[in-house]
Amino acid sequence: MTKFRKLMAVSFVAAAMMALPAVLPGSDAEAASTKDDSSSASSKDASFERGQQAFRDGDWEGAVGYFKKTVADDAKNAEAYNLMGYSYRRMGQADPAFKAYAMALDIDPRHRGANEYLGETYLLVGDVEKANGQLALLKDLCGNQCKETVKLRKAIERYNASADKQAMLGLDEENW
Repeated sequence: MTKFRKLMAVSFVAAAMMALPAVLPGSDAEAASTKDDSSSASSKDASFERGQQAFRDGDWEGAVGYFKKTVADDAKNAEAYNLMGYSYRRMGQADPAFKAYAMALDIDPRHRGANEYLGETYLLVGDVEKANGQLALLKDLCGNQCKETVKLRKAIERYNASADKQAMLGLDEENW
């Protein structure tokens, strides 16, 4: 089948599906026609946008839920995994945070945010050696002065200077 014929066939099927609610009886037609949110592109975007809003609001559990929906629809969304990891970390859940960052970095090994946040999560569990490894990686990715390198370096410095490591990592602090 030629590309033109394939395009026409797809267009016909799409048009037929759009017209279907008009021929359904009564309230079922109304319900079917109001489900615009079910299109995969808009629901992917909507889940991610809602996750970002929950993230900005500090609703870590809500953010995780929306980002899970996002990656279920788009398994290659490194930023959704990154923000999911951050949200888990803010809830004090290091293991799922590590898994989310690993997914983000499998997709995009150069993701500076995921590399920074992974380093901070290593600090959360007391592994300063691995945090320093992330810092070295960030220096290779973007230099000594990029935002992510500076933030992780400062977090490591605060961690090393603190007598009470766990208290220093208070999860209510903005940087954590």
